[in-house]
Amino acid sequence: MSERPRHRSPMTIKLDDPQVMVVDPAEGKRPVRGSIQITPESDPAMLPVAVEPAPLRARRGLRWGTVFWVALAGLVLLGAGLGAVDFVESLFARSESLGLVGLTFAIAAALALLMVAAREILGLTRLAAIENMHQRAMAVLLSDDRAESRAVARDLLKLAHQNPQLAHARATVESHISDIIDGGDMIRLTERELMAPLDQEARRLVSSAAQRVSLVTAISPRALVDMLFVFLISLRLIRQLARLYGGRPGALGTIRLTRHVVAHLAITGGMAASDSLIQQVLGHGIAAKLSQRLGEGLLNGLLTARLGLAAIEVTRPLPFTALPRPALADLVRNLGKDLRRSRDEPEE
Repeated sequence: MSERPRHRSPMTIKLDDPQVMVVDPAEGKRPVRGSIQITPESDPAMLPVAVEPAPLRARRGLRWGTVFWVALAGLVLLGAGLGAVDFVESLFARSESLGLVGLTFAIAAALALLMVAAREILGLTRLAAIENMHQRAMAVLLSDDRAESRAVARDLLKLAHQNPQLAHARATVESHISDIIDGGDMIRLTERELMAPLDQEARRLVSSAAQRVSLVTAISPRALVDMLFVFLISLRLIRQLARLYGGRPGALGTIRLTRHVVAHLAITGGMAASDSLIQQVLGHGIAAKLSQRLGEGLLNGLLTARLGLAAIEVTRPLPFTALPRPALADLVRNLGKDLRRSRDEPEE
C-alpha cells in the first residue's frame, strides 16, 4: 500500500527566512532537510491563449494566367467594339434613321458594360476590405493594440451603416469607442454587438438552404437535376451570406468567394466532420426509417450545411472569439423531421 501524503498544517512564515526556498517545479531538485519549499503558481497572463490560426495569405505578384485572361478580354472587347462600329456605319450607309437607332443601342450597351464593370470592381474591393478587416482583427487579438482595435471598430461601423437591423448595436459600439478598453476586449465587444444578430440570420439561411436541398434531392427523379439544383442553391447561399455580412459580390466576386469556401473546406477538413455527423445521425435508426433516396437527400442537406458554415467563416468580417461558432448539429436538427414528413409523399 502506498503511503498517504502528509498534509502540512497552516503556518505563518517570513520570506526573508533562510529556511524558505522558492523552487521551480520543472527543476526537480530534492528538498533540503528542514527547509520550507514554496512553489510559485503559474501567471495567468503567461498561460497559452487559444487564438484562431491566421489564414494563408495569397501569393502576391504578377501571374501569367492573369495576364493571359486580361489580354484575351481586351482583344475580345476590341473586336466587339470594331464590329459594332462597322455595323453602325453600315446602318448609316443604308439609312440615317437606322444608323441613329443602332448608335443609340451601341451607346446604351457601352454604358451598361461600364456600369457592370464598375460594380464588379466595387464588389471585389469590398470583399478585399472585409478580408483585410478579418486579418487586422486577428492581429489585434494577438497584440492587444488599442488604437488598431478602434480603427477596426470604426471600419466595421462604416461597413454596417446601411443595415437598419444594427442601428442599436452601432449606437452601443460608438458609445464605447472612446472608453478605456483593451484592444482585444474592444474587438470582442464589437463582435458581440454587431455580429450576434447577423450570425443568427446566417444560421437561419444555412438551415433553410440545407432543408431545401434535402427535400428537393429526395424527391427528384434525376441525378443531373440534383447536381444542378445543389450547385445553384450553394451559389445563392454564398451570395446571401456575403450580402448579410456587408459584402456585395458580383459575378467575379461570387467566383472568388466560392474558391475561398472550397479552399477553406479543404484546409479545415470539413467533409470529414460532416461524415462523422452523418454516421451519428444515420446510426441512430434514421437510416432504417428512410428510403435510399431520402437518405441521399439527408446527405446532400448535411453537405450543404457544412458548405454554409465554411461560407460564414469566409464572409464574416470578424473572427469567432466572443461568440460561439455555429455547429453543424444545431443547423440540421430538422432535416430528419422534414424527410420523415416527405417520406409518405408519392415519388415521381
